[in-house]
Amino acid sequence: MGPSMHALVQAAVLAAALLAATLGSGCSLPSAGPAASDARAPAPAEPLRLRLIAFNDFHGQLEPAGLALNLPDPAQPGRRLSVPAGGAAALAGLVRSLRQAAPHSLLIASGDQVGAAPLVSTAFRHESTIDLLNRLGVDLAVPGNHEFDAGFDELQRLHRGGCAPAHPLLESCPLGPHEGARFPLIAANVRRVADGQSVFPPAVVRDVEGVRVGFIGAVTRSTPSIVVPSGVAGLRFDDEAEALNAQARALQAQGVRAIVAVVHEGGELDPAADWNDASCPGARGPIFDIARRLDPAIGVVFSAHTHQGYRCVIDGRSIVQATAYGRGLAVVDLVLDRPSGAVLPAQTRSRNLPVFNARSTGPAREALLAATPAPWQQTLREAQPDGAMAERVAQYAERVAPRAQRVIGQIPVALTRSADPGHGDSAAGRAIADAQLAATRAVGAELALMNPGGIRADLPCAAAQAPCAVTFGQAFTMQPFGNQLVTMTLSGAELRRLLEGQRRANAATAFLIPSAGLQYRWLSAAPPGQQVQGLTLHGRSVADAQPIRLTVNSFLAEGGDGFAVLAQGRDRRVGEADLDALTAWLGQQPSLPTPARIAVVER
Repeated sequence: MGPSMHALVQAAVLAAALLAATLGSGCSLPSAGPAASDARAPAPAEPLRLRLIAFNDFHGQLEPAGLALNLPDPAQPGRRLSVPAGGAAALAGLVRSLRQAAPHSLLIASGDQVGAAPLVSTAFRHESTIDLLNRLGVDLAVPGNHEFDAGFDELQRLHRGGCAPAHPLLESCPLGPHEGARFPLIAANVRRVADGQSVFPPAVVRDVEGVRVGFIGAVTRSTPSIVVPSGVAGLRFDDEAEALNAQARALQAQGVRAIVAVVHEGGELDPAADWNDASCPGARGPIFDIARRLDPAIGVVFSAHTHQGYRCVIDGRSIVQATAYGRGLAVVDLVLDRPSGAVLPAQTRSRNLPVFNARSTGPAREALLAATPAPWQQTLREAQPDGAMAERVAQYAERVAPRAQRVIGQIPVALTRSADPGHGDSAAGRAIADAQLAATRAVGAELALMNPGGIRADLPCAAAQAPCAVTFGQAFTMQPFGNQLVTMTLSGAELRRLLEGQRRANAATAFLIPSAGLQYRWLSAAPPGQQVQGLTLHGRSVADAQPIRLTVNSFLAEGGDGFAVLAQGRDRRVGEADLDALTAWLGQQPSLPTPARIAVVER
């Protein structure tokens, strides 16, 4: 017998011994049928869960004072509940609780983190807000339009770090060196006009247990018309959906299958709609138009800009926004298929949650908690304001307190931003316009106009407490942009064309609020060009050829808010800061209230 035959015999003997041992042990041999294949197949991989937590339009609201959520009462339709909410410490506490309850999480800021902010942020060039967002643990952010308020160069400094040059009113590096943001700022649709290059990284990719998740940013393309034009000179803001889709295709080419869009643009729902009603009654606005055009690979859209609360599911895609000022958080529990890396939309869940703070007590809080599903309710009950964050906020507040708490005047009634019923102007807007007219009469001003978007807060005054002291901090929060007053000459025809331009396609009329002396009727149903009727200035009809000296803030003077007529004004005189005009006017204890000046006729 040769060596090869000997080896075959040994193998046969060994196989027989193994078979005998197996049968003797009482084990059956596996069959060769389908059951054997099933037994050998690995168990399906458990889906991967990633919690995404987002806030939007924070606007440097580090302190909770004066912040509240106004939401529909879940138990009584038609009734609304108001509950104190917000503040950096409370926000940090809820973020911590949400992260502790999830194996993986990312925190997203959806734009307007800074700008149009209280003194505790603006006085320090918003370095205080970036400091607190670092401590909050923000993982990624997009710019909003207000990030460009002080210009692109200042935005870059704020995020890269370093102290700013000395300024007579603003302080840089108040508590030590400014390190800049620890999180990336992404936007796919902001490019240089000169070469078409992106000025921000368009997207970032995060690896979660081997599954790659892509995040694409975008900011409203209307930015050039709603910030000081000089602040975005040399930049272009492309169509949001086209930029997002181009980047989504690039990510897919790299093998990324789970894609999230973070967009500083928004929409609205019906006024009575709940912010967690997934059917989103009356959903309308740019973000929903953008979402309908998005690549199917983009599974979630975090929204912003309109300061609304909604949690929509449209075409299987979640579209969420959590109001503004850190009073709410939008949470999306993303479920990912491990083998493919794609989002499983049927298993993905989302929820808007209120950021209760130490003042959030009483029936309104309990009613909102009672309507919250059990797991989320438990998280809300367990969340406590973060002590270290509260201490850091207190350091900034203490440093700015001498300026913020200085009393500058008194008011006998509240000055609010909401338009009077049947009119296109508000008490707050009329007061600011009157202050600007008073400050520029010496250079010939006959009229002042104020844009409502530049009024960022009310001056409260309860009737039982009148007259009410107004502090510099309150006035600053109402007008935080630091615009200069610009007095110019327009003809009567140009003034009429300016006012006719208040009508916006597919949007509410953007009324410029006039100072005392200007009156007219706005006929909503009239055709364009015929909506301003009965225009008078100081009791006299305005003639087309009549020269009129008009004061506006420097934002409007550059054609901001789309009022290009103002960029053509002649014989310009640049005056004092708008805030200085307001504080001086309040210090004179003006006669209030003032009558409305724009009568809106709806029929």
